[in-house]
Amino acid sequence: MTNTDLAFTPALEQAQLIRQGQVSPLELVELYLARIQQFNPQLGSYFSVATDMALADAKAKTEQLTQVRDSAELPPFFGVPIAIKDLTAVQGLPCSYGTPILKDKIAPYDDGVVARIKQAGFVILGKTATSEVGSLPYTEPPGFPPARNPWNLEYTPGGSSGGSAAAVAAGLCPIAQGSDGGGSVRGPASCCGVVGIKPARGRVSFAPVGDRQNGIATNGSIARTVADAAALLDVMSGYIPGDPYWLPEPEVSFLEATRQPLGQLRIAFSTAIPPLGDAAEVCQQAVHETARRLEEMGHQVEPGCPDFRALIEPFQKVWQAGVTATGIPVAALSPMNQWIAAQSGSAGEYLQAVAQMQIISRQIVGFFENFQVLVLPVYMHPTIRVGEWADLSPEETLHNIIRWIAPCPPFNASGLPAIALPTGFDSKGLPVGVQLVGRPAAEATLIALATRLEATNPGIHQRPALVA
Repeated sequence: MTNTDLAFTPALEQAQLIRQGQVSPLELVELYLARIQQFNPQLGSYFSVATDMALADAKAKTEQLTQVRDSAELPPFFGVPIAIKDLTAVQGLPCSYGTPILKDKIAPYDDGVVARIKQAGFVILGKTATSEVGSLPYTEPPGFPPARNPWNLEYTPGGSSGGSAAAVAAGLCPIAQGSDGGGSVRGPASCCGVVGIKPARGRVSFAPVGDRQNGIATNGSIARTVADAAALLDVMSGYIPGDPYWLPEPEVSFLEATRQPLGQLRIAFSTAIPPLGDAAEVCQQAVHETARRLEEMGHQVEPGCPDFRALIEPFQKVWQAGVTATGIPVAALSPMNQWIAAQSGSAGEYLQAVAQMQIISRQIVGFFENFQVLVLPVYMHPTIRVGEWADLSPEETLHNIIRWIAPCPPFNASGLPAIALPTGFDSKGLPVGVQLVGRPAAEATLIALATRLEATNPGIHQRPALVA
C-alpha cells in the first residue's frame, strides 16, 4: 500500500490496521501532516494545524500499543486522525468562528462532542475552515484564504463545513466533524463528493454552550464511506445532562445498521422544491438515477414532496438571528453578516418566526406518515466558483443562497435526519449528490439504505487528481 492509498483508506480500516500492527498512530499522523503541509496552501481546508499536539498524542498512543495485551480493549478509533470544524471548541487550540478577531483565541475547554471524539481514541489534526460564524454556504471568510474544492480549485467546497469536506475529499484526514444549521454538512459533502450525515434533532449534544438557534443546527459526520460516517455518528451521539432535547439510544449502533437487513420501503422523490421550481438538469438526473436504483432494489418508489413554500420567511428570520447570537461584535463581521444581523428584528419577531417554523415543520413531518424516505437534490445546482457572488449586494447574495440551498433547511427546521450521498460527476468533473431524508430519529434506516446505494455505485469514491 502506498502512502497515498493509506491516506485515502477509510477510518474504520485504519483502526484495524493499527490493531493489527501494520501501521502506527504516529505513522498515520505524520502522513497526514505531510499531506496538509503539501496541499493545504492550495486548498485552504485547515485554519490551524495542531502539529505539536497531534504528534505528542500519536507518540503516546503508539507507545501505549506496545503495552496493550488485547487490542479489543482499545477504543474504536484508537490512533486514527480526525479534523474538527472551527466552530467547535477543542481545548488548547484556536476557535476562530471564521473571524479574524478570534484567530488567536485559544479554547479553554472541549465541546461535548470533542470530548466524545477523544474518548473514542481519535487524534485531532487541527481545525478546519468555516464560513464566518458558519452563516454562509461557501467558505470564504475575510482574513482567511478561501477554502477550495479539491476537484477543481476554482470552485468552492461549499459551507459552512467546507474545510472539513475538502479535507476528507483531498485525503488530508480520513474523517471529520462538521455541523449543519441549514445544509452545512450535506452541502459541502455533495460539493466534494463525500458522505455527510445530519442526524435528527437531539441525537448529538451541543453541550456545554447550546446551539443558539432553537434546534435547527446539529453536529454531524463527514467521511468517504457511509460506514465511516455512521461509526463517527455512534461516537458523537448521546445525551449530556441538561440538554434541552434528546433521543433514546438507537436499538442497534449506526455502524451495525450498515449490516442490517432492510425490507421494502415506501420512498418518495422529487426534483423540484416548491416554490422555487426544478433543480438543475444534472441534479435532476442524480435524483432520477437514485430512484431507479431504489426501484431495482425492490422498494416502492413514487413522486412526492412536502410543500416548503411557507417555511422560507420564518426560517430566514431564525437563521439571521444566529449571527447576532454568537456575541461577536457586529462591527467586526463582514458586510454580508452585518447586513444579516441588521435584518434579525426584535425578540418578539424571532419568537413568532419560531412558532411559524414549528407549525410548518409539523406538516413536513406529517408527510412521512405515508413515506419512510424522501430523495431530493442536496442543492439546486452544482457548486459555484470561489468569489462568484462577491460583487453582489447582500440582498442579491441572499436571493442566490436561498435558490441554491433550498432542499436543505426544511429538515433543519423539522429536525429530521438526512444523509448526503455522492452519485457521480457533472460535465465539469465536479461532484453531484442526492440527500435521503427519513422519519424522526430514523437515521438507521437512512444509513442502511445509503449503504446499499453506495454498493451499487463504486465509482463514486474516486480521488481528485490534484491530490492523488
